[in-house]
Amino acid sequence: MREQLLQWLIRQGYPHSDFIVNLVMIALIILTTLLLHAAIHYGIFRFIGKKLAESKLIFFNVLAEQRLFTHLALTIQGVLLAVQLRIWLPASEWREGLITLTQIWCLIFGLLAVFALLDTLQTYLFRRNLGQHFPVRGLVQTVKLIASIGIAILLVSLLLGQSPLILLSGLGAMTAVLMLVFKDPILGLVAGIQLSANRMLNIGDWLEMPKYGADGSVTDIGLTTVKVQNWDNTVTTLPTYALISDSFKNWRAMSESGGRRIKRAVYLDSNSVHFLNGQEIAHLRQSRLLTDYLDSRQQSIREFNESHQIDNQSYLNGRHLTNLGTFRAYLQQYLEHSRHIRKDMTLMVRQLDAGDKGIPLEIYCFTNTVVWAEYEGIQADIFDHIFAVAGEFGLRIYQAPSGYDMQVMGSGKD
Repeated sequence: MREQLLQWLIRQGYPHSDFIVNLVMIALIILTTLLLHAAIHYGIFRFIGKKLAESKLIFFNVLAEQRLFTHLALTIQGVLLAVQLRIWLPASEWREGLITLTQIWCLIFGLLAVFALLDTLQTYLFRRNLGQHFPVRGLVQTVKLIASIGIAILLVSLLLGQSPLILLSGLGAMTAVLMLVFKDPILGLVAGIQLSANRMLNIGDWLEMPKYGADGSVTDIGLTTVKVQNWDNTVTTLPTYALISDSFKNWRAMSESGGRRIKRAVYLDSNSVHFLNGQEIAHLRQSRLLTDYLDSRQQSIREFNESHQIDNQSYLNGRHLTNLGTFRAYLQQYLEHSRHIRKDMTLMVRQLDAGDKGIPLEIYCFTNTVVWAEYEGIQADIFDHIFAVAGEFGLRIYQAPSGYDMQVMGSGKD
């Protein structure tokens, strides 16, 4: 077409026919590019975007939100523009310069199209809750980094007019430098793969890592960092590889089990421990939780003492009920009858080694909820009851003397 137009202008006797033909060709290229741009962006893509947004499939909805088609269209337009430049313009340095700029255009928008595709896949996986179990964001960032390096090499080769292989061979000698520069991304990638393969950490897990001051929910697992939103609403950023090199506590198993452990002791004054007399036993028998226990224990004790012909006049002889043992049995029954305590997990009330604070009586059980506020409420209710009911057994809760106690002792008041 260009040659035909040039011959026609020459026959008509127009001066500078070659210049006029080049102007016409450039105008035609610009017009074609603008028409193509309008047809794609304001016609085809607007229609496709509307249909994708109305679709019931999540992937199509996410695709409509991203700029994948826009970047892809600009890449295709760049390729078509380069083809038109080669066909309609004569070989010259300025044509080759325009073609080089067009190729750079294609590489940049091609890279952006790849980024948009990766972002689409990432968003889709998170909306389907599939991105919680492996480091999607870290893998996406890795692919973006590799793609960016590849495009950067191609751009430099275009500008220098050299083969990319020459640049790659030169980069081989800089491997040590590149390893140093990209140390964190490489370590982060390896750590992310290990975390995913071993299911060590997922988004949403409760992570506790005192070394870095992290105690909260994992919100993001990236290529080089892991973000943790602490319970005080602060955010702690950890190096990804630190989760492999250092130890951390993941509370996910607790959440998945459906029960959270209560492990707390109440300290009893050892001076308040004694054998129960008949009046005290009669008083405690009023508790429905202790009726069966007291009947069975008293019968067992009576049979033992009778079989061994033991005189019950002295507590030094035979077996007898103690207020501490009865209190422990009462708490065991109290927990077993609580609707907030799981019966299929470990449940016991145990006595620990006595110390300078008295006799520790430890509650060890699991609640039927892992919600923090509910768990704390259940735990508080249990120990409220323990503190209030200990006096019914003649037991005193140990407490170090306060300033008020010292004042009372000094004044001689009761």
